[in-house]
Amino acid sequence: MGSPNRVILGTRKGLLILEQRKGGWRVTNHSHVGAPVPYAIRDRRHDVLWASLDHGHWGSKLKRSDDHGKTWEEVPAPAYPKAAKMKSWMTEKPVPATLRYIWVIEPGPPDRPDRIYLGTEPGGLFQSNDGGKSFRLVKSLWNHPSRIPSWAGGGRDFPGIHSILVDPRDSKRILIGISCAGVFETLDEGKTWEVRNQGLKADFLPNPDVEVGHDPHLVDACKSDPDMLWQQNHCGIFRSKDGAKSWTRVSKKKGTAHFGFAIAVDEKDGDTAWVVPAISDEVRISVGGALVVCRTKDGGKSWKTFRSGLPQKESYDVVFRHGLDKRNGTLAFGTTTGNFYVSEDRGKNWSTVGTNFPPIYSVRFT
Repeated sequence: MGSPNRVILGTRKGLLILEQRKGGWRVTNHSHVGAPVPYAIRDRRHDVLWASLDHGHWGSKLKRSDDHGKTWEEVPAPAYPKAAKMKSWMTEKPVPATLRYIWVIEPGPPDRPDRIYLGTEPGGLFQSNDGGKSFRLVKSLWNHPSRIPSWAGGGRDFPGIHSILVDPRDSKRILIGISCAGVFETLDEGKTWEVRNQGLKADFLPNPDVEVGHDPHLVDACKSDPDMLWQQNHCGIFRSKDGAKSWTRVSKKKGTAHFGFAIAVDEKDGDTAWVVPAISDEVRISVGGALVVCRTKDGGKSWKTFRSGLPQKESYDVVFRHGLDKRNGTLAFGTTTGNFYVSEDRGKNWSTVGTNFPPIYSVRFT
């Protein structure tokens, strides 16, 4: 399940590794100093660290470390085929596709030891079968008939793949979360894809029941029961009990738990999930000026709000989509203003680890 005593942060100013030692949490490594790191993760199959970098003028980079972050090797970033075209919500005519951002890095399943997936902007899923030495675009998803007419950027110019879930029971089954498009599923290892947006609501569109065009901020699954799925969506919190065949909104617009970006699901109980809520749309700050964490234990029928240890006055923090993680009974999240919090009792009480980190993009236990 990974270690709840070691965590990797992707931040606006590099990658940070924190370890829990006697006396508390301490930074034990700071790599890629000054470079934005949108996402970082440990591939536990090979004990390898992966990080995506966003250099702005120099583009997106991909790095790996075989010695726990002491040294890093640059891996050739994925490239779109010359014939690939992309379309922005700002432009009418498709233009040549180029890599803009590496949103997520997802190690493959145990029965595919050299498989790695990358989710990118502008909406490309890349796959490696040689441990990350090379990547190829999964053309079956890229060529899905809904992409050009219905995929759009959500907060950025182009669509982004931010959630990749490989079913631990069947490596041929993969779920993808795309902002803005929705959830897509393959049952044949990427040969074909089906839209899985039934029950979602796109309240920002003229037709909220549109088949494609939804904005999941993050999709997560219960590891022991992968058919129990959750997503923090732009239009609320949604849950699926049938492997994404249908979704039900389990939040209320006036409730504290409704809008947000991150969501975490309990590894053993698919009815239990956590979110860090915010005020929606243009505002995007903590609800009522208080930073809180909400948890449901009954599949979203009710939500409990936890405040202990978190700032309750003049808080403007928001948590990005990959900024919350859970291992066993420990949760951790980082905020857009560089605050980092840990709870060791399933979210009831929180301790402040630091308040002067760079803005935090991703939090992942190792």
